[in-house]
Amino acid sequence: MKFNWNNTYFKWAITVFSVLAGAILFVYLIFNWQEFASNIKEISTAIMPIGVGFVIAYLLSPIVNTLENVILYPLCKKLKIKDSKAKKGILRGISIFVAFVIVFFIIYILIAMIISQIVPSIETIINNFDSYVNNVTNWISKLPLEKEGIYAVIYNIYTKLIAELEHWLEDTATLINHSGEILKTLSLSLISFIKVAWDTMLGLIISVYMLASKETFLAQGKKVVFALFDRVTANKIVESMRFTHKTFSGFISGKILDSLIIGILCFIGTSIIGTPYAALVSVIVGVTNVIPFFGPYLGAIPSAVLILVVDLAHPLNCLYFLIFILALQQFDGNFLGPLILGDSTGLSSFWVIFSITIFGGLFGVMGMVVGVPVFAIIYAATKGLINGALVKKSMPQETELYLKVDSIDEDGTFHEIQPITKKKSSEEKKTSKYFVKAKGLIKRDKKRNK
Repeated sequence: MKFNWNNTYFKWAITVFSVLAGAILFVYLIFNWQEFASNIKEISTAIMPIGVGFVIAYLLSPIVNTLENVILYPLCKKLKIKDSKAKKGILRGISIFVAFVIVFFIIYILIAMIISQIVPSIETIINNFDSYVNNVTNWISKLPLEKEGIYAVIYNIYTKLIAELEHWLEDTATLINHSGEILKTLSLSLISFIKVAWDTMLGLIISVYMLASKETFLAQGKKVVFALFDRVTANKIVESMRFTHKTFSGFISGKILDSLIIGILCFIGTSIIGTPYAALVSVIVGVTNVIPFFGPYLGAIPSAVLILVVDLAHPLNCLYFLIFILALQQFDGNFLGPLILGDSTGLSSFWVIFSITIFGGLFGVMGMVVGVPVFAIIYAATKGLINGALVKKSMPQETELYLKVDSIDEDGTFHEIQPITKKKSSEEKKTSKYFVKAKGLIKRDKKRNK
């Protein structure tokens, strides 16, 4: 006898079982949250190489696609090489190899430039640390110190900090007493570095396999979606995933290109105005510019402090740098950023700040970087659900139409918010009604007679 999956009693049994299972799971999480969190951490640690491989494959996929579709396949067509499974595999392998070579070459060039420009700057800062301390000390000593004034407090705190630092650096006994902690910290750092290097190496290997069979993985994913859901829901899921890919790829790649250009422009500008350590400052500004909104401030503030401390005899250099950074960020925010990114997220300024604050607080710097595209996807999904519900109720989707709404009748009639200082008669209230149809808002004729 064939079992009827659509039986009402079977559906009720599944519903009751799901509710009981959910309640038991909820109680378990309440009393065993630490153990559950520890298990989740172990699972995330185990699958970290897969996540790293997925990220690498996702970032390299546009390069692989460009090499195949723009260079290799047109070249094979000119050479009249017939299509075959072996040809596709060879071209994919060549594309993956060239993509990795390009990326590693770019990383090598960047590291070489950073080492050649930044390392000497850092060495100079370390070698001249005493002179910088003396500059700050002399500057504070020239302030109008009062016995109980704010300047005296600052000077005393600064003097104590410098004395403690010098004492810690010169006292070998202190170093010996802290040797255990230092060795422990170094050991943990070394272990963490080895683990990250191991995960990265495994991720690179996994990314090669993902890039080699990315079309198969996509087809299998769609196959699962269409098998589990009805066609309407499955089509919406596939469309949502396509939107997610477009949002992430457009934002991440655009932001990296934008930050690279800003870093180069910053190096050119700071070199022209004679800013100390122009290369180091430009790298800081370019890297922090990846973080939307707060990035320019996170990069400009420590750079300005560094310039002021290094060249305290000429404080105007710090002022010139801040003016230049302000102009550069205005150029980025009003011209370069919109030109590269366009409206890739569809979020207003408030929601950008909101997403950066929330995701940055939860996941740190990485959360600040990816928080905007992630929240853009959540925002778009929520907007789609709300607009879909409004369409089912034959109500308009435009937000502007709800600005002055006080109430809505069952027949879709909109009532405006009435001013508190003025009372309208029943006839005036009737003439201020708005009638809603599926395609928009139509205002009733105010001169209509009953």
